[in-house]
Amino acid sequence: MADHVVNTGKVTADLAVLMQGRDTRFYHGSLLKLTLIIFLALITSMTNGYDGSMMNGLQSVEHWQTYFNRPEGSLLGIFNAIQSIGGIAGLPFAAFVADRFGRRQAIFFGSCIMLVGVAIQTAAQNIGMFIGARFLVGFGLTFACAAAPLLITELAFPTHRGPLTSLYNSSWYLGSIVAAWTTFGTFRINNDWSWRIPSLLQGLPSIFQVALILTIPESPRWLMDKGREETARAILVKYHCNGDHDDPLAAYEFDEIKTALQIEKEANASSSFKSLFVGKGNRRRMLVIIAIAFFSQWSGNGLVSYYLSKVLAGIGIKDSETQTLINGILNIFNYATAIFGALTVDKIGRRPLFLISTTGMCICFSIWTACSAIYTKSAAEVDANDNPLHPNKAAGRAVLAMIFLYYLFYNLAMSPLLVAYTVEM
Repeated sequence: MADHVVNTGKVTADLAVLMQGRDTRFYHGSLLKLTLIIFLALITSMTNGYDGSMMNGLQSVEHWQTYFNRPEGSLLGIFNAIQSIGGIAGLPFAAFVADRFGRRQAIFFGSCIMLVGVAIQTAAQNIGMFIGARFLVGFGLTFACAAAPLLITELAFPTHRGPLTSLYNSSWYLGSIVAAWTTFGTFRINNDWSWRIPSLLQGLPSIFQVALILTIPESPRWLMDKGREETARAILVKYHCNGDHDDPLAAYEFDEIKTALQIEKEANASSSFKSLFVGKGNRRRMLVIIAIAFFSQWSGNGLVSYYLSKVLAGIGIKDSETQTLINGILNIFNYATAIFGALTVDKIGRRPLFLISTTGMCICFSIWTACSAIYTKSAAEVDANDNPLHPNKAAGRAVLAMIFLYYLFYNLAMSPLLVAYTVEM
């Protein structure tokens, strides 16, 4: 996205002129093939989304609970957190691999590691194997997640770049839908395959990527950075200009990327990581990026992403079928609202979406907390003979409604813009 650094008003105006009279629908001509290619990179986010929903579902599966001796407290926490820990461990290496060997190679490498982790997870015989496997899944996922948004941004047609990059993080829910409905179907199996099948299916997106990722075009920007300018130009002509070598859009994009790379190389000669915090503009950008990363993880969504079964049990919904059904419906709702958010980023704007999203989340979470407290208090009340009174079911239903409304607001900005806005900045 360094291309955007040089997007002055004149450049933007030039692009607008080039777009006039051009059919830019995603399903027109070569753009349809390009969209399908980008979808292969989009599904990287599915693996991450699959994990949260799978762990939610598995906590409602009796055979999983029995096999691992009903993990609670810190042990349950490490079950859920270990994938993120694996991701942190891979972070120092992921960007290097994506820049040195290419976006496709990084996705391929990460997918291979994830498949090894999924195989061990599916065959796990004890807690140590299961936790170690989830660490490997997280480690490999970091390589794929570092490269996939870059490949999407650098391959996308200019007017599709914002929505498609926004759809990347929204595709998290595509994986969570598959996981939620898989566990809804398999919890009835009366043996260990009730949890081994969902574990096995976590590798599905990685299988597609290992098989196909090296057959799609590499990032034109990365190719030009490595001196392969003719290959990069051919990709722009084929996929952005429908094979027309005389289309001025190809020359425009080629020159834009070349100029951006030149500016970067000049800047890199006199800069380091310290430069990120030198100057008011850089400090402001880093402050915003760090704030987005921090608050997206501190927004409360982890409570439902990994512990929905316990949240539902806390409002009286304890049977496995109902819990897994709610998990499945919630994730379909989330995916629909996340797509809506992704497709409106260019129409409504980044900042308005963030403001609407955070305000709505704050209100919903406050009501959710209050209703949860009312339900818990009523469930603990007893009569004069110490017999339990009826809990406040209306408060419990209100909690469930607030979970859905909370995610409606979360998905307006947090899902589509976490990656897209950061990459743009």
